[in-house]
Amino acid sequence: MTTGYTVDQLRSAAADAVRAPSLHNTQPWRFRLVDGGIELSVDPLRRLPATDPSGWGARIACGAALFNLRLALAVAGTPATVRLRPRPSEPDVVARLVPDVPRRPTPTEQSLHGAIARRFSNRAPFWPDPVPADARWRLGEAARAEQCWLELVIGTSAVNAFAEIARSAHRVLERDPAYVTERTEWTRSASSPDGVPAAGGGPQSEPQDLLPQRGFGGRDRAPGRDFEPEPLVAVLGSAGNTAADQIVAGQGLQRVLLTATDAGLAVSMLSQPIEVPGAREALRLSLGRFGTPQMVMRIGFGQPGRTTPRRPIDDVLDLPVVPA
Repeated sequence: MTTGYTVDQLRSAAADAVRAPSLHNTQPWRFRLVDGGIELSVDPLRRLPATDPSGWGARIACGAALFNLRLALAVAGTPATVRLRPRPSEPDVVARLVPDVPRRPTPTEQSLHGAIARRFSNRAPFWPDPVPADARWRLGEAARAEQCWLELVIGTSAVNAFAEIARSAHRVLERDPAYVTERTEWTRSASSPDGVPAAGGGPQSEPQDLLPQRGFGGRDRAPGRDFEPEPLVAVLGSAGNTAADQIVAGQGLQRVLLTATDAGLAVSMLSQPIEVPGAREALRLSLGRFGTPQMVMRIGFGQPGRTTPRRPIDDVLDLPVVPA
């Protein structure tokens, strides 16, 4: 058994970790080696004070990156034992990973790892084909494997009730000039290693849309390409809403997203009902669930797209200084 991870192992695993999703594609994470362990931290310089004042979104994103990190290390035959929030005096340190007993990766780990590079948020309208029952079951199992729950919002009345909560939250957020300004600052019209490309921001909103869309400056939609009238909406939740719960939820979110990608499904995320406390509580009550909703997803079959850019790996690593 090895005594610690190396810089090369950190670099290789972090290259997969940074493919995780984040609010406005801010990529709010840093990685470092400390006494042979890999530590993942929230990057305080990449917080969103208007959109994410509590840090919930940054912790969800880092939890998703942590899941990718775990997968990458497991597929390399060097799985990790993970400790969340290892030092209370350093709350930005999300997790510490130290080598576990070496083993061969499982088929599930290999499949999910293979989906990392293909996963992207598909904000375009989906095809009308329903998501098969076996795929829905796999998504629920993925959430449960990470100590989370996944509730599917099914039926016209349930979807319409959710849509009203989502639209109400969207209106609250859009009334905040700082929120709108922050979103604009992270929208990219030219090539950039972070932020949301306008071309990938989805089509412009139309009055007939059931669910709200963030205004990332997307294109006008083609005739006849309205959003699906009854989308499959899934709500991911955790047992509580502590910082550790949010990191756990980020891991569950990424496992669900990679499971969907592996199944050939398209997913986009709708966090507006989570960002507004009153809307989040209304959503929880409408589902009749204990615990806390942490993310909402729209799931279906979509047209091909492309992943959003990522910063160079050296920009997110804090490597030890080698004496001259």
